[in-house]
Amino acid sequence: MFLSCGDSLFDMFVAGAGSSDDTRVSIEGVVGGSPMNVALGMARLGHNSRYLTKLSSDLFGRRIAQFLDTNSVDRTLSVPTELNSTLAMVETGDDGSAQYVFYINNTADVALAVDELPATLPDDVRVLHFASYSTAVEPVAGTLRHLAARESVNKIVSYDPNLRLSIEPDVAVWQSSFKKFAASANLVKASDEDIESLYGKGSEDKFVADCFSHGAQLVYITRGPDGASAFASSGENAVTEGVSVNVVDTVGAGDTFQAAILHWLADNNHIGSGASIEGSVDLQGSLAFATKAAAITCSRRGADLPVLSDLS
Repeated sequence: MFLSCGDSLFDMFVAGAGSSDDTRVSIEGVVGGSPMNVALGMARLGHNSRYLTKLSSDLFGRRIAQFLDTNSVDRTLSVPTELNSTLAMVETGDDGSAQYVFYINNTADVALAVDELPATLPDDVRVLHFASYSTAVEPVAGTLRHLAARESVNKIVSYDPNLRLSIEPDVAVWQSSFKKFAASANLVKASDEDIESLYGKGSEDKFVADCFSHGAQLVYITRGPDGASAFASSGENAVTEGVSVNVVDTVGAGDTFQAAILHWLADNNHIGSGASIEGSVDLQGSLAFATKAAAITCSRRGADLPVLSDLS
């Protein structure tokens, strides 16, 4: 039912710094990538989950493929390549917040071209999800924009800009990318930090209005420990507080929220055979479910998303 498209990488967690004259660095690698995390989340929540990326045959790419297979994420639409995998160096602060440095020049997942896309998608795919640097770095960004526009005619499109300014520091590129992907999206989710980067401080109302002007039906804004908000194009809105949890790190929290919202929509019969989200959505109920799921991920190392029994 769900096809997530884009980033596939390894998050390389850097251990805490030693003394000032210590030149050693300890690193622990974990499979990552925002849209791949969403694909993982959908599979763990019990859905038929597919993933589309350009996947390296190097050490990291082979581990990513094994990880997808182990977690029942279908990768048959992904394109093989000998290009190296993207790596992200991750350093977490005392509060669990993550800082990233990416090694992404001419790597596998950013090299996907339009002529490598499947001519048609399997009939069971009803929702496509796009997110993060693969929506802003060429050539993959143009490739995924083409796919989103092509499939939005009869499928639901989910989108999370999930800015990575350490990869593409030009905010104008992200603003242009946002407008193009939002034009195809039924569901848009963004963090308060992303909105501030795109629109400036105090601009959440403008962001929501712009999403609706582009055709979105639902908009979600996440605020880390301060909870989240939801808005429907019909005028309803809802707010929820954050869930208190012992935070290990925040890696994958936003992706967990996204996967949980998509699961909630499917589980409550809002995803049918057409290109729109069906029925009146219980925004408060969806927020409660998604914030709880995101909190569980924050209590774990890396993007270790919950299974459905964790949320019962």
